[in-house]
Amino acid sequence: MTMVHCTACGKEVAENAAACPNCGAPQMGDRSEKSYVATLLLCFFLGGIGVHRFFVGKIGTGILMLLTLGGLGIWTLIDFIVIAIGNFTDGEGKPIKS
Repeated sequence: MTMVHCTACGKEVAENAAACPNCGAPQMGDRSEKSYVATLLLCFFLGGIGVHRFFVGKIGTGILMLLTLGGLGIWTLIDFIVIAIGNFTDGEGKPIKS
């Protein structure tokens, strides 16, 4: 059984636990295997051409970002903020690991 740290209190909990047995905080059990740091850096440096979206498996919106140069930078800025605060998901809808 793989153990991870609780998102609220930091105590060890089972990876598939729905809530922390110590503090009761809900856990995000099903997370993407894509790297949070890699996604954030790709967005910062190559976000205007949508590389971060290709990386996480969002091919359709990656192509749209490529064609619009990241929505003239606005879409890239929004994605960067969403990734930074931890709400970005991969192509399967799983949250990116932080």
